[in-house]
Amino acid sequence: MFGGAPARGLRLSCSVLALAACQSTPDAPPEIRPAEELYAEGLETLEGRTILGVKWVDHAEAIELFQGVVDNYPYSDLSVLASLKIADAYFDEHKWDEALSYYRDFADLHPSHEKVPYAIYHAALCHERQSLGPLRDQAETRDAIGYLDKLLLHHKDSEYAAPALELWTKLRKRLARQQMGIGDFYRARGDYESAVSRYRIVLNEYPGLGYDADVLYRLGESYWQMNRKGEAERIFQAILQNYRDTNEAAKAARRVAELR
Repeated sequence: MFGGAPARGLRLSCSVLALAACQSTPDAPPEIRPAEELYAEGLETLEGRTILGVKWVDHAEAIELFQGVVDNYPYSDLSVLASLKIADAYFDEHKWDEALSYYRDFADLHPSHEKVPYAIYHAALCHERQSLGPLRDQAETRDAIGYLDKLLLHHKDSEYAAPALELWTKLRKRLARQQMGIGDFYRARGDYESAVSRYRIVLNEYPGLGYDADVLYRLGESYWQMNRKGEAERIFQAILQNYRDTNEAAKAARRVAELR
């Protein structure tokens, strides 16, 4: 009489468990899109769109698309290019440290790639964009020059050699002006020995940048104020011989005349 009830209850319990098992089955992993598709969409995203006359680029979306290529197709040629595009996206957002990391890794990991000069030049730009004024700390300026030195030494025939040389000259002038400013600071306070040290740094480390005659005259004036007239005269004579058509030569001539 009661024998069928447990069987029906058991069958009902099994059905419930089966239904629960079906409902708890994890979803299938999303299909990985082809590398070509991800890369092309990333490029399109970087081009941006114009909204009310203003161009807008979803850099985060572009980075995610390119990162998908890097993560899922690490051994493809597109993965290499995608890593460089990630650097470009960060660069466009002015996220210099993040961009620098990708540019540096690209140049280090793919030294024979044709885009290496581009990566090195932009690594230098990342440092240059973070550099401070000529009288502030110049660590970023020096790091930028280091990358430019590398580019000019190993890729002097690349299309980036000319802009690299222009930037290299600009940054070295900044370092020279910093030393000149420090020298002037010391000279104005009567610390002529320290001033001499700074002016000589400019002459020895940053020659040919257009400051030579000016710095020589400041150096000569420092020796003059120290009453080391012989050394001062030799410097003034050097100005007269090598920079005769400059304002510094006229001033040097007056100093030499005072010694006669």
